[in-house]
Amino acid sequence: MNAELSASDVAMTTTHADKSDEGGADVSGALEALLLLAAEPLSVTELAQAVDAPEAVVAEALAGLVAFYDETGRGFELRELGGGWRYYTREEHADLVSRYVLEGQQGRLSQAALETLAVIAYSQPISRGRVSAVRGVNVDGVIRTLLARGLIEEAGHDRDSGAVMFATTSYFLERMGLRSLDDLPPLAPHLPAVEELEAELGQLAEMRSEPVDAQAEEGASSDSAPSTRLADD
Repeated sequence: MNAELSASDVAMTTTHADKSDEGGADVSGALEALLLLAAEPLSVTELAQAVDAPEAVVAEALAGLVAFYDETGRGFELRELGGGWRYYTREEHADLVSRYVLEGQQGRLSQAALETLAVIAYSQPISRGRVSAVRGVNVDGVIRTLLARGLIEEAGHDRDSGAVMFATTSYFLERMGLRSLDDLPPLAPHLPAVEELEAELGQLAEMRSEPVDAQAEEGASSDSAPSTRLADD
């Protein structure tokens, strides 16, 4: 996953844009300034309102910036993800960025949180109880963590039970580098074959039945043994 550049990382970037034929200063420089300070992706509508220009002009300027960064081989790129535009480091520099910034970083999601997030992403909207049933463990704490990180959000209530439903956020799409949920990789290649699943379920059933059988045999032995009684002196 690409990490965002801070304003200082891109402050020396040379702006590139053609002057508009009719009317005033070009908006590309203003767009760069706004995007450098953006805490989250900015939509074309938001950018157009900020620079007081038509959306078509802003969209054209953004496309020009994308092309310029590609042509000049910058270490960052301007990308549209999660419904908005933002600067990202290029994929070819991911290892360098990981060594410099990400290695040893505190606050990474735990394995439990990642698994819970995957269940929600592929089954949304989904209730807390359903997530817990899928994972086989209590997920209250993990849900709170994902909510606090802004990766999931409440998405209404279940019609039958009234339970709160959860879904992923646009920030989730941004962090995953996805345009939409349709870009999630298919689950089928990662699922076990039917034969493997049946074999695992069979083994699990045998393991659960063994203690019961042992208790039954022990009970039968105790019933067949002669009872003794100590006589009182």
